[in-house]
Amino acid sequence: MPPTNQRILILGATSAIAESTARLFAARGARLYLVARNQEKLNAIAADLRVRGAASVESALADLDDTSAHPTLLQHATQSLGGLDIAILAHGILGDQPRAESDFEHAAHILHTNLTSPVSLLTWLANFCAQQHHGTLAVFSSVAGDRGRKSNYVYGASKAGLTAFLGGLRNRIDREGVHVLTIKPGPVKTPMTQGMKGYDKFADVHKVAAAIVKAIDARTDVLYVPFIPWLPVMFIVRHIPERIFKKLNL
Repeated sequence: MPPTNQRILILGATSAIAESTARLFAARGARLYLVARNQEKLNAIAADLRVRGAASVESALADLDDTSAHPTLLQHATQSLGGLDIAILAHGILGDQPRAESDFEHAAHILHTNLTSPVSLLTWLANFCAQQHHGTLAVFSSVAGDRGRKSNYVYGASKAGLTAFLGGLRNRIDREGVHVLTIKPGPVKTPMTQGMKGYDKFADVHKVAAAIVKAIDARTDVLYVPFIPWLPVMFIVRHIPERIFKKLNL
């Protein structure tokens, strides 16, 4: 039987995947603490999760790019929950690749949001969980981080850095009883990706959320979702020789 009354912190809670994941945990009777920067969306999601069976739902308005506010935010969240069983980090942006190619400030913003900010959050959360010898850190990276491609290499670089950080973090704190899950979604049908080429073929957000919950329960280390085709596809992409890869239009 899946555990009930888990204490779950969701950072970037208004993202479509995070919301769908939260609904599955709410149906189990979890206690949820949501963090995002849009109060109206936070309120609507919190109300929906209470109806779906969550034991309690609290929320905080925060801009997670402000790393200086992280310690106070996370301390309050864990105190409000009475501890922590699962933290889900879904905070991130796609950015604008063409703009980032000529505008360093925009490139730096993508890197800060997708890498620096999560590293700040994870440093605090990892130490908290290590001290209690318990907890799961489930973090959204991306298949885009498996190899740099001209179509999204700034975003991909931020996710590659995050994936490497999570690998090292897992190596450090797994022995403390802390589970680190790296989530690598392919393109998913969400408001963030709507209008992108091939949108109709993107993964269903509810199926992605179900796979994430299953991976958390199973203490999986790395989740490619959907598993097919992204695990075999990225294996092939990673092993194409550079002399060939640099000529491809990817």
